[in-house]
Amino acid sequence: MGQKHLVLLTCFWVLSCALLLHASSDGLLRIDLNKKRLNKNAWTAAKVARQESHLRRFVGSQQSLGASSDDIVPLDNYLDTMYFGEIGIGTPAQNFSVIFDTGSSNLWVPSSKCYFSIACYLHHRYKSAKSRTYKKNGETCTITYGSGQIAGFFSEDNVLVGDLVVKNQKFIETTRETSPTFIIGKFDGILGLGYPEISVGGAPPIWQSMKEQKLIAKDVFSFWLNRDPDASAGGELVFGGVDPKHYKGSHTYVPVTRKGYWQFDMGDLLIGGHSTGYCAGGCAAIVDSGTSLLAGPTTIVAQVNHAIGAEGIISTECKEVVREYGEMIIQLLIAETSPQKVCTQIGLCVFDGTHSVSNPIESVVEKQKRGSDLFCTACEMAVVWIQNQLRENKTKELILNYANQLCERLPSPNGESTVDCNQISKMPNLAFTIANKTFTLTPEQYIVKLEQAGQTICISGFMAFDIPPPRGPLWILGDVFMGAYHTVFDFGENRIGFAKSA
Repeated sequence: MGQKHLVLLTCFWVLSCALLLHASSDGLLRIDLNKKRLNKNAWTAAKVARQESHLRRFVGSQQSLGASSDDIVPLDNYLDTMYFGEIGIGTPAQNFSVIFDTGSSNLWVPSSKCYFSIACYLHHRYKSAKSRTYKKNGETCTITYGSGQIAGFFSEDNVLVGDLVVKNQKFIETTRETSPTFIIGKFDGILGLGYPEISVGGAPPIWQSMKEQKLIAKDVFSFWLNRDPDASAGGELVFGGVDPKHYKGSHTYVPVTRKGYWQFDMGDLLIGGHSTGYCAGGCAAIVDSGTSLLAGPTTIVAQVNHAIGAEGIISTECKEVVREYGEMIIQLLIAETSPQKVCTQIGLCVFDGTHSVSNPIESVVEKQKRGSDLFCTACEMAVVWIQNQLRENKTKELILNYANQLCERLPSPNGESTVDCNQISKMPNLAFTIANKTFTLTPEQYIVKLEQAGQTICISGFMAFDIPPPRGPLWILGDVFMGAYHTVFDFGENRIGFAKSA
C-alpha cells in the first residue's frame, strides 16, 4: 500500500476527561470517563492513524488479588475510533495513556531521551532517572508501521495496571517517532496484548508477566467497549476475569488456531440471512482491539456495500471484466468448472494448483496501480458473485446486472463508504458465523455516525483489506464487532469467547 499523508488540522481536538476514582462494593477499581461525539475531521485523522499503524502491520508481519480476582482498567473512547486507558511506569509511577491493542505485543512509551521527534514533546515521556525500580537493558529496536517508524531501546521497570504492579516488565523507550500519526494521537504509547510470537525483541506481553508473577487468579482478560456515543463510560478492560454486568447469556468459545495475533477459524458472512459465498468454506479471523472497523475481503465488502446502498469507487476494470467475460464465467460455472480454475481458463489468472494467482492478492485499490493484476482479482470476485446468483436460479441478464452493480460498490481508496442515514432502518442485518453460531450486527451497530457542520454523516463499518493465501482470506474483527460482543481472551486455554454486550 502507498504512503498516506495526514493533513494536520488547524485545531486539535481536546478530549476532556473527568476522572472520578472510586472503589466499588465488589472490590473492583473503576474510573468514570467523559467523551465527546464524533465529527468528520477527527474521524478522518483517527481512521488514517488506525489504518496506518494497525491494519498495515498484517502485510509486513510474518499472586492472587485478595477478595477480588479481577483487575479493571477503564477505557476512554476517543471518538468511537480509539479506546485507551492509563497505566503507570516506574516507582513512583509515571502515568501514560496507552492503546490496549490485541493486535501487537510490545509496550512502548516516549522516552525523556527522545530529542528530535515532535510527537515526544507533545506527550508524556518516561524519565528513568526518577524511578527507583528502573533497570537498564539498552537493546535497541525498531518497529515499522505503514507511515513511519518508532525506534528506541528496551528498559525494565515496574508497570502499574489498575492496582496491579507488574515487576521488571521489559518495555520500549522510544527515541524516534517519525509518523504524524503519533503527533495527533490522543495516546502516549501502545500496550500490546497479542502473543509473544509477534513481540519485537522477545519482550513478554504484559499478561504473560502477570501470569508468571501470579498476579491474577484466572489466565484471562476481557474487553467491554461501550459504543453508546452519549454514555460517559468508554468501556472496561478486566484482567483476571470478566465483569458479568457487561454481557448477556454465556460466551461462545473458539480455539486460537495461530498464535501471534488472536486468530481463529470463522465461517461465512450472511447478508439478511443469505450466504456471501466467499468464506462459506471457512476463513481466518483475528480479533483486534487496535482496529476501529471490520476489515475483510474486498469480494465480500463489495457485496455488503451493495446490500446497504453504500457508495464506493467505480472500477472501470471490474466492469470491463463483467462486460467482456461475464457470460463465459456463467457458462463455465454451469459446466461445473471448479470456481478456482475459471479465471485461469479465461486467461486472466495463473493457477498454481490450489488457487488462481497473478501476484499475491492485494486490495483492489492497490491493484489499480498494478495494471493487469486487477483483472485477475476482478475476475475472482465476479466468479463468487455470479456463483451466488446461479444458486438462486437468476437469469443471465439479472446475474450480469448484479455483478456490474457490485463493481460500482467497490470500496473507495481510503477504505470508507458512505450510506444514507435515513435508510438505516431499512438495511439488512449482517451476521458472522463463528463456532456454527451466528453473531448478528444490526445496521445501528455496523453503521458509524459522524458529525460535520451540524449534519450527520453515516459511514459503513466495513472496509476492504485483502490478505493473500495461505494466511488469508482473513477478517479483522475490530471495535465495531467488539462493541456488540463482549470478548474474552483466554490465554490459559488459548481460546476466545464472545457474548452479547450489555
